[in-house]
Parts: sequence; structure tokens; C-alpha cells
Amino acid sequence: MAKIVTEKKIRIDVPEGKKKERIDVFLANSVENATRSRIQKLIKFGGVTANGVVVKPNYQVCPNDVIDLTIPTNPRPDETEAEDIPLDIVYEDPYLLVVNKPAGMVAHPSLGNYTGTLVNALLHHTKRLSDLNEDSFRPGIVHRIDKETSGLLLIAKDEWTHAQLAKQFYHHTIDREYWAVCWGRFKQQKGEIIGNIARSNKDRKIFTVSELEGKHAHTFYEVIEEFDFASLVKLKLKTGRTHQIRVHLNHVHHPIFGDPTYGGRKIVYGLELPKIKARVENLLEIMKRQALHAKTLGFIHPHTKEKVFLESDLPEDFSSLLEKLK
Repeated sequence: MAKIVTEKKIRIDVPEGKKKERIDVFLANSVENATRSRIQKLIKFGGVTANGVVVKPNYQVCPNDVIDLTIPTNPRPDETEAEDIPLDIVYEDPYLLVVNKPAGMVAHPSLGNYTGTLVNALLHHTKRLSDLNEDSFRPGIVHRIDKETSGLLLIAKDEWTHAQLAKQFYHHTIDREYWAVCWGRFKQQKGEIIGNIARSNKDRKIFTVSELEGKHAHTFYEVIEEFDFASLVKLKLKTGRTHQIRVHLNHVHHPIFGDPTYGGRKIVYGLELPKIKARVENLLEIMKRQALHAKTLGFIHPHTKEKVFLESDLPEDFSSLLEKLK
């Protein structure tokens, strides 16, 4: 049975006259019953932010900073536990496997979310997972997709295989195609979206396209099918930034249908159509998340040197949404 993890939140407003100090030292001295080692572990798992941004242990606290801590009130396990959670395995051999991840499943444990993840399920399925990642909570994980995005994920069983696959991701030679239902009809049936992705200044938990800040991001799109007020689109990434597809599509005024973070749960197009509000409400009941699915995955197998190309079926909610739109 999955453990229920509860959390305690603490906010500290750094006074104006405070001298600069490492954040782990500052918090160890500021939070009751805290030790520096525990604070460092909390920071490592993303539980500490300064002004809305996740920090590293060597961050220097400055005057007027707003520090937020999210502390699990029951301790995290020393090791990630194996859990008997069903997996949709699309491909497996002695060196790697590919899983069709359902929407709602987190890829790996993190602060306050130590159970029910893909890694918990993988540890029950196999004892052979790569330890190449820096921490023990991400065995085998070569890349990730958002919690509410469904689709194909590549998992490595040993360190050498992991390293070779990671090189392919780094050099952008992995062949990945996503399918999305977006609001509206595109002026061009095929194109590209280029724009740096940075944290939003209004809300540091989300991202936006920025001309001056952030990291270069490049997305290709092609329309597969058009509907009254939406389009089915396939997308390929030249870069792999956090929330890239969702941010880029929202930037060009075609947010992904159902996306609660980037404008996909309000009526963007079709206000002139009859009974549009009722139709959209019905569709949003079907698609309670962003309509985004990692449909295909292609890579060179590190051991056989042969091309592996895999494709996954659309999940039930995505298929039902398309049927209703048609």
C-alpha cells in the first residue's frame, strides 16, 4: 500500500540588513530542530526555494529574499521501495526497456512524493536498473515527461547503456514525436516555433517565452487533422526544455486542450459556434489533463547498433476526445 506523505510549509522573510550567507547554513540556524545535513537533503530534492526558484546548497541568501521550505512530516525512505504497479511495457531486452507511461504517473520519487511513481513500479519489475544518475531516487531514468503527459519513456538497465542513450539525447539524434490536440486552426499546416524558455516573472513555478532570458528552444509542428475549433498536431523537439511543447504552443495562441497551466481549459476559439460552452465543458470532462502524448520513440540500440522505432496507441481519454471533436 502506498504511504501517505504529509508536508509542512515554512516561509522565512530575510531581513533587509542580513549579510550574505550560504542557504544551508542560514536555514540550519533558522529552522527549529533542523540540521545542516537534513537541510542539504531537502535542497537536493527541490524542497527549498528562494523567491520562487529552487536553490542549490551553495546559494547565498540575500537581504529581502523570501525563502520557502516544504518539509515532509513523515521521513522519506532510505531507499525507493518496489511497488506492484502495472506497467505497459512496449519493448524490453537485457539492456533497456521502453514503457508507455500513463497520465498521472510521476517518473521518479521526489520531495513529498516517494511512492506510486514509475521508478517504484520498475523496481518491482526488474532488479537491473542503471545507477548512473546522481541520486538513488532515479534509477534507470534516461529522460522524463510531465506527470500529466502520457507516452513512451526509455529506461536503461546498466550504466554503459544509460550513458550511450544519454549521448543520443544530448546530440538530439533521438527520434521523438508527440501528438497534441490544440485550440484553434493553424494558419500554416506545417512550421516551427523558436523562442527561449525561461521561468515566468509573475509565477516562478511556470515557464514562458522570453527574448532576453532562458534557454534556446526549437519545436517543429505539423497539422494532422482540423476540427471546428481545434486541431490534432504532431510535434518534434529539436531541443528538450521543461514544458517546451506546452509553452511554445501557448505562445503562438494555440494552447494544448485541457492544459490547466498554460491556458488550455478556457475557450480560446469557437465563441461564434452554437452551444460552444456546453460542448467544451463536455470535452473538458473527458480530457482532465493536457491532451499531449509522446507517441513515437526512435533510437540507435547501443549494443546492436540497429535502429529501434516504437509507437504507442493513444490513451482512452485522448481517443475519446478526438471522437467527440469529429
